Amino acid sequence: MPSLKDLKNRIASVKSTRKITKAMQMVAAAKLRRAQDAAEAARPYTERFNAVMAGLAGGTAGSPSAPALLAGTGRDEVHLLVVMTSERGLCGAFNSSIARMARLEAQRLLAAGKTVKILTVGKKGRDALRRDLGSYFVAHVDLSGERKLGYAVGQRIARDVIARFEAGEFDVATIFYNRFQSVISQVPTAKQVIPATFEDTGAASASYDYEPGEEQILADLLPRGVATQIFAALLENAASEQGARMSAMDNATRNAGDMIDRLTIQYNRSRQAAITKELIEIISGAEAV
Repeated sequence: MPSLKDLKNRIASVKSTRKITKAMQMVAAAKLRRAQDAAEAARPYTERFNAVMAGLAGGTAGSPSAPALLAGTGRDEVHLLVVMTSERGLCGAFNSSIARMARLEAQRLLAAGKTVKILTVGKKGRDALRRDLGSYFVAHVDLSGERKLGYAVGQRIARDVIARFEAGEFDVATIFYNRFQSVISQVPTAKQVIPATFEDTGAASASYDYEPGEEQILADLLPRGVATQIFAALLENAASEQGARMSAMDNATRNAGDMIDRLTIQYNRSRQAAITKELIEIISGAEAV
């Protein structure tokens, strides 16, 4: 049974931990507001951009002169998985859910006889997948030095992915990230970016005439479209990370409070038992005299 000193030290330690988790929760809440605003502000542009691109892509579907980023290589043998996680932990299941989805997809592709290559964005995804899939890693993007996510970051990743595609290193590229819904809900998402896919939102693109031709416009916009999708995923990830961290630190703070209450009760009972024992010894000694 722990002594009174051990219990007192443990209570003090848990109280210190609670202060840290509470501070981290408040910092995450402040960062979440900015990250959520950025992610939500990017959604209308991304949706409208995808609608325009869907119309353009529909007009060139099946054309032999369609851009390679849209038409693909005509094969489905080599897959590049871009796994986007955070640089830091203490954010609940945020990183593990993305890594789990990417791992299952890699295992499915390997079982089907496909070749898998993995590009990790963020330290935690690389650490989570290294043990099982480390031999399939081809590159890593370190975001620890990025104080603020800008379009240039997404563009840099997109250029690397497109350069690998043009070099014939893979046939299909898919990004894995968490889509932000709320503080307690982040949805693991897989989205194919090469060959480029754009969701048709029903925009009446057929009523527009394009100058120059659709294929020329696509050739110029497709790299930007890949960068836009990657940047939007980074913003969604950033908001999801802060939401998950805020929720995790709130739970940790509550658990620390519960542990302090239990330890305090145990300390008081042990102290009471020690005092009672001392009183009995004093009374017994007095009676013996």
